[in-house]
Amino acid sequence: MKSVFTFRENNTFTIAQFTDVHWNDWGEPGLDSERENTRSRELMQMVIREEQPDLVVFTGDVITAGRCHDPVKSFRAAVSVVEDHQVPWAVVFGNHDTEAQITRQELMEAVTEYRYAVAEPGPDEISGVGNYIIQIQNADGKTGAVLYFFDSGNMSCIPHVKGYDWIRRDQVAWYERESVRLTAQNGGSPLPGLAFLHIPLPEYREVWEREVCYGHKYEEVCCPQVNSGLFSAMVERGDVMGTFVGHDHINDYTGWLHGIRLCYGRATGFNTYGREGFPRGARMIRLHAGERRFDTWLRLDDGSVVMEQQEHQPEGK
Repeated sequence: MKSVFTFRENNTFTIAQFTDVHWNDWGEPGLDSERENTRSRELMQMVIREEQPDLVVFTGDVITAGRCHDPVKSFRAAVSVVEDHQVPWAVVFGNHDTEAQITRQELMEAVTEYRYAVAEPGPDEISGVGNYIIQIQNADGKTGAVLYFFDSGNMSCIPHVKGYDWIRRDQVAWYERESVRLTAQNGGSPLPGLAFLHIPLPEYREVWEREVCYGHKYEEVCCPQVNSGLFSAMVERGDVMGTFVGHDHINDYTGWLHGIRLCYGRATGFNTYGREGFPRGARMIRLHAGERRFDTWLRLDDGSVVMEQQEHQPEGK
């Protein structure tokens, strides 16, 4: 599906972020995979029914490939909720989506077969699979906002650098080229933008330590050990207003750093680790045509809505 997205008549565009669904058919210790998959499906159905999003974005770990007998079959089951509701959807891959049995290229081939999927493989010449953009048009047919999608990879491929992969320099250069092109098309004014990826940038740790944040941090920020400069490129380009990630299931905070709001999603899947008293859910995002701002809130699995999260003051302030 190659959609041309347009702001609604009321000048809004609403996105539902589903993250870390972790659909699988082997289950985790103490979890019944079929039962937990059903709970994940019911949550996504409820969010779509109550919020009526214009777009769904899966920010990685849709499946746990190492715990799937057939990764493509599990992926199809996970995204079938959105397809059945005929809602356009995008995806970026996480570290678990292709941890075993399947490559990113193979999984993206399966994605592009769907009627309502708007994800793309992206340029062959840059790192990763699934670096692409989506443009949202104003009523006059001109682009009013842009969504950037990045493949944040899996694990570091450099032996002496431990931990998770990072956004590569060629991906940063790709973003800069796209930003320059779109800014020029907009008469030299940066378009309001959002960015989606799975693994948090190192600045997610920095914003919690330095700035006032809103929400919870119940685990360490599992970001790369290498900072390759995507965030600084976004600051310099002046288009991206907010970034959205997953990966850390029991973090859901947001905070502003150098004019960009860094946001965690709310873990959606039940077939993986969580925390007692920390419900699964989805992060909602609403853009406004002609304005450089967005609203965001949480929709939890019991149907409740959280518009304002608790404040966290960094140490020393």
